[in-house]
Amino acid sequence: MTVRVWSGGGRSFAVEEMALACCAVELAVALPERAEVPVDGYVLVVAGTVTLAALPTVLARYQALPEPRHVIAFGACATSGGPYWDSYSVVPGIGEHLPVDVYVLGCPPRPNLLDSALAELATLSSAGAE
Repeated sequence: MTVRVWSGGGRSFAVEEMALACCAVELAVALPERAEVPVDGYVLVVAGTVTLAALPTVLARYQALPEPRHVIAFGACATSGGPYWDSYSVVPGIGEHLPVDVYVLGCPPRPNLLDSALAELATLSSAGAE
């Protein structure tokens, strides 16, 4: 299967994106190239506003990832609901529903911060493997 693969810090991750709103532009710029290589884990990057209507789809995408799996919350809306945090239809941060490993702040976050988040995740995974 051809997936987007990030490699660094002695680890490689298959990266799945859940691009839900304006952060999708930054995410598209930052995503790694597609490749066919073995991976050490799977990462779901949640970017943008997660609404209550979209939440079941996000949770299903996470459940469909093979183990070991990780989550990166990319941008203010994914981390805390952003400027819409008090809306009746917005999830005030995906961390209330998924085990987020790394949070990337910003509105919008800079694309290079995805690489930094994946490097941090590689460090965390290496530390956990010891």
